[in-house]
Amino acid sequence: MTSGWGGARRGVDAVPAPALFVASGLTQYVGAAIAVGLFSVAGAPETAWLRILVAAVVLLAWRRPWRLTWTRRALGAAALFGIVLAAMNIAFYLAIEHLPLGLAVAVEFSGPVAVAAVTGRARERWGGLLAAAGVLVLSGAVVAGESAGAVWGLVWIAVAAALWAAYVVLGRRVARDAQGHGLSSLAVGMGVGALVFAPFLAKDALPPLLDWRFALAILGVGVLSSVVPYVAEQLVLRRVTAATFAILLALLPATAVVVGAVWLRQVPTWPELAGIALVCAAISLTSRRRPVPPAEVPLGA
Repeated sequence: MTSGWGGARRGVDAVPAPALFVASGLTQYVGAAIAVGLFSVAGAPETAWLRILVAAVVLLAWRRPWRLTWTRRALGAAALFGIVLAAMNIAFYLAIEHLPLGLAVAVEFSGPVAVAAVTGRARERWGGLLAAAGVLVLSGAVVAGESAGAVWGLVWIAVAAALWAAYVVLGRRVARDAQGHGLSSLAVGMGVGALVFAPFLAKDALPPLLDWRFALAILGVGVLSSVVPYVAEQLVLRRVTAATFAILLALLPATAVVVGAVWLRQVPTWPELAGIALVCAAISLTSRRRPVPPAEVPLGA
């Protein structure tokens, strides 16, 4: 008799990898769009923390990392990885409180692109220059809007980009120390990240959960924005080359633009589209070197 999981796995494998990746990107940014609608209830950082908490609970229940044998080094790397991931998500949510979703995602990608440019060869350096040009165009479009809130959004998305760069670097260490348990390391990391920020955010974040509609929305945000994209990207990585993955990765800012326009009515201007296109080209250039280890997949925020 075939197990339900085996049948589900074969069903997923039947889906073309590009379609699976695009669906993953859509779920990730639909989750972010839902979160934007919750900011008026719980606040942006509190909503981000609840997303992290939900993802941590789901992943811990699924992976049960306590059954594995951990070295002190592996646990420490996973914990630090999770703290940076949680901080990145909080900064991203603070940014999209003031910026259009597609613009914020494009600027945030400058973090991992910068890591690739610094550690890579000529192709990656050209990618870094393209990303810098794209961020300058996008920043100019924001400043031209003369909105103080939007400028603060730029500050927060710059923080998120820097944290994403740190996330990529730490992800390599986790991938090296995790001994094939990438998802279990992510579960541990998210659990630690949720605990570290709980003293600052739980007091205001938890009371709204008494409303079942808000609680259901938060559950959706956590699953759509964290659990589904990470698992889907693991499946895609096993089935495509590094060059193909680079092209798929470059679609993510464009996917965020589509979700922002349809869900949040955030129609981009022509300068914003030009800046996002430059960042997409930079992502494609800097992601072609090699397949990405499971613990450093650009999970995003």
